[in-house]
Amino acid sequence: MEFITWSVAIVIGLTLATFVVDFIISAPKASGPKSNHFNGNRFSNPNGSKARGFIDIIKWALTGNRGVWRNLSAEDAPCGTVPKPSSQQAGEAVFTFVNHATFLIQAHGINILTDPIWSDRASPFQWIGPKRMRPPGIKFEELPEIHLVLISHNHYDHLDINTVTELSERHDPLFVVPLGVSSYLEENGIYNTVELDWWQQHEYNQDLSISGVPAQHFSGRGLTDRDKTLWCGYMLELPGGNIYFAGDTGYDGFFEKIGQLFAPIQTALIPIGAYKPRWFMRPIHVNPEEAVQIHRDIQARQSLGMHFGTFPLADEGMTEPVKDLSDAREKYGVAENEFMAPKEGESYRVSLLKTNAATG
Repeated sequence: MEFITWSVAIVIGLTLATFVVDFIISAPKASGPKSNHFNGNRFSNPNGSKARGFIDIIKWALTGNRGVWRNLSAEDAPCGTVPKPSSQQAGEAVFTFVNHATFLIQAHGINILTDPIWSDRASPFQWIGPKRMRPPGIKFEELPEIHLVLISHNHYDHLDINTVTELSERHDPLFVVPLGVSSYLEENGIYNTVELDWWQQHEYNQDLSISGVPAQHFSGRGLTDRDKTLWCGYMLELPGGNIYFAGDTGYDGFFEKIGQLFAPIQTALIPIGAYKPRWFMRPIHVNPEEAVQIHRDIQARQSLGMHFGTFPLADEGMTEPVKDLSDAREKYGVAENEFMAPKEGESYRVSLLKTNAATG
């Protein structure tokens, strides 16, 4: 009887602890008018697909077979040097890969970061959770003045609160976020924000407009806030060329619409990692072959891969995405310089072309 009493007490204690932790880490929920992807309570994907649930998570945990990863040092993956504005040519954009989904984009005197994360773990706690296996390609303290930050959704590897808080304190950039995400930033003292829905546009200045575009994914930072805020990609519309940041996404037919509405797209940043096992990851993460298909669907002149080789989030090994991207390029007849897997710390210069892009 005493054993049963203690067992019940332990279960109750763990349950209460779980709810307390969930209350602490869950993000505020969006509110607003209903739409074709928001029922007033939860957001949904364009085709109605959903991320796998708790039972499938347990199944994957018990049956998964992770590939090889190794923890690289700064000597193995040295940091790069941030290009100085004086080194940029007129009509040129410079992309410096930090790693994971973080790029520094420099164009028309504007410095932009995508999904910035400099923390050691993609987790609510820095003592547990997916660990960074290679150092950032740029040291945080060597960043230039940051004017604009794009956040695709509120997962820990894309909205790293430690990093964005530091960015806000040092640079006070504008944070462009999906619907519902600004409330979480405001809870953490960040007020310079703009929320975008899919196909909604914000004019940053006379040279730059940002449009939110669909992605196939999900959101949530705790156990009870799944899909309570939006997820999206972004289109940067600049004189001379549009830049597409896909965020985190599975594959669906809406990419062709994105390509049609914003053609021509000069450069696209497309995820190529966290795709195994396919039965689990397919609804939320493209594999390299699907990434190449996105490149073709949107008719990008050049694409750079991202979301690979930094945090062990799935079953593929550290170097598999790069090899699988090579195989996919060969299968579809895409040249290597049309869709590259960048190296952290390296900068890629792109000449922007004249364009008359439509807005969604």
